Amino acid sequence: MINLSTTYLGLKLKNPLVPSASTISDDIGNIRKMEDSGAAAVVLHSLFEEQLRSDRAELFERMTSGTESFPEALTYFPEPPKFELGPETYLEHIRKAKAAVKIPIIASLNGSSAGGWTDYAKKIQQAGANALELNIYFIPTDPGLTGAAVEDRTLEIVKAVKSTVTCPVAVKISPFFSNTANMAQKLDKAGADGLVLFNRFYQPDIDIDELEIRPNVLLSTPQAARLPLTWIGILYGRIKADLVATSGVHQGRDAIKMIMAGATVTQVCAALYRNGIKHLAVMEREMREWMEKNEYESIQQMRGSMSQKNCADPAAFERAQYMRAIQKPPVEKV
Repeated sequence: MINLSTTYLGLKLKNPLVPSASTISDDIGNIRKMEDSGAAAVVLHSLFEEQLRSDRAELFERMTSGTESFPEALTYFPEPPKFELGPETYLEHIRKAKAAVKIPIIASLNGSSAGGWTDYAKKIQQAGANALELNIYFIPTDPGLTGAAVEDRTLEIVKAVKSTVTCPVAVKISPFFSNTANMAQKLDKAGADGLVLFNRFYQPDIDIDELEIRPNVLLSTPQAARLPLTWIGILYGRIKADLVATSGVHQGRDAIKMIMAGATVTQVCAALYRNGIKHLAVMEREMREWMEKNEYESIQQMRGSMSQKNCADPAAFERAQYMRAIQKPPVEKV
C-alpha cells in the first residue's frame, strides 16, 4: 500500500500536493474542488501590505473629513498606524474556507517591510487559519542598501510575525541572497517553521507602442523547477524548518524529484491554471504509479534520498557538476 502522507508545519497531510497562493482560491467552490481532487491543504491568495495600508488611510480620511473647522475634533481620532482594521473580506474568506473543507487552510501575507501590517497576522490566526505563509517580496533598488540590510529587513519581519502568532509560520523567499544557505539558516533560527523556495519576481515589460511599463505575468514551466530543487537538495538536513518546493511542479514526476531532494511538500499553481483543478488527481495518480513501479512504499522513504547530504555524488550540487555540464552540448529533440 503506497503511503503518500507527510507532515508540514506540524500539520498531518494526506499527500504532498498543496495548491499555492493564487486567485484560484478566491472562490470557495474552487477550494472544495481542490479538496475533492486530492489537495492536502490550500494556500489562500495573498493579502498585500499595501491593501492594509490603503484601508487604514481611507478610514482615517473618512473619519476626519470636515473636522478642519473644529480642530479639537482631530484629537478624538488616533493616527492611521494605530488603527488595527484590515480587509474583513479576507478574514471572512478564511472562515468560509474552514467551514467548507476539512483540509488545512494556510493564509498568505505579502509584504516587504516591518510595520503595522504584520499585526494583521494575529487576526488571520483568530479567523481560523491553520498556518500562515509570509511572502516577503522585496526588490532593493537603492544602491546604498547593503546585502546585510536586506537580510536584516527580512529577519525583522519574520521575528515580528512570530512574536504575534502561535500558529506555524512559513516564509516564502527569493533566491537572490548573496548566500542563500546562510540566509536559510538565519530564518530557521529566527523561528520560521518552513521555507518556501522560491517566490518569483514578475519583471515588467515595455509597451513600445503606448510607451508604458506593463506587468507581464508568465506562468512557470517545468524547467523552473531546477532552482528550488538545487537549493532544497543543498539545505536538506542542515536546517530544522520544513522545505517547500514551488515553481515548476507540473507533473507527478516533478513532485517526486522535489521530495527526493528533500522537500516536505510541493506547491502547485501554473499546472492548475493550464490543466484545471482536477489535474491534482492526475499528479497524485502519477506519483503512486511511479512509487509502485520503483518499489517505494512511502514519502518518508524517499525524502532527501537524492539530497546533497545523501546522494552518492555530493559534488553534483556544486561547481564540479557545472564544469561537467558545460562540456556536453545541449541536445534538442526534433
